[in-house]
Amino acid sequence: MGLSLVEFEIGPNPPPRLDKALGRDVPADASLSRSRLAKLIAGGDVQVDGSVVTDPRHRIAEGAKVCVTVAIAEESHIGAEDIPLDDVFEDEDLIVVNKPSGMVVHPAPGTPGGTLVNALIHHCGDTLSGVGGMKRPGIVHRIDKETTGLLVAAKSDRAHHHLADQFAAHTVERRYLAVCYGSPDSNATR
Repeated sequence: MGLSLVEFEIGPNPPPRLDKALGRDVPADASLSRSRLAKLIAGGDVQVDGSVVTDPRHRIAEGAKVCVTVAIAEESHIGAEDIPLDDVFEDEDLIVVNKPSGMVVHPAPGTPGGTLVNALIHHCGDTLSGVGGMKRPGIVHRIDKETTGLLVAAKSDRAHHHLADQFAAHTVERRYLAVCYGSPDSNATR
């Protein structure tokens, strides 16, 4: 596994804690979320002025030189499959696809292939998020196998973090439409 170094200097009036100062000052193009930074600190992958620091509460000062060692994402163990996709929107950061009924989103023991993830890995090639150390589509929400609908997936780490934050904060608006043939029995249970 390859390594990448993210080097920067702590700016003026930093928060007193290392984890908060890194969250504020890490370069945006490094695409390191606060939770990822916390894991890197705990794992001994953060140096401050040349010394490894593993305490997130470590006091840090303006001008401190920080070096974060980040593992470069590995190729996924999930195979790419040439499955046609109904892509509604795509840019360098994300893709929105219309998932058909009958397609599972993620591979699982009962469905190791033929999934949306297999199709996205083939479709997107090398332009995939590496969040968590593995290149894969950054799917931050799911829809059931038998449901047809739009699903958004991140292609970049930056988009993955932003989408995950939006879904966690419930700032994403979702709309559902149910179609029924006949009159459902109001006494029926699922």
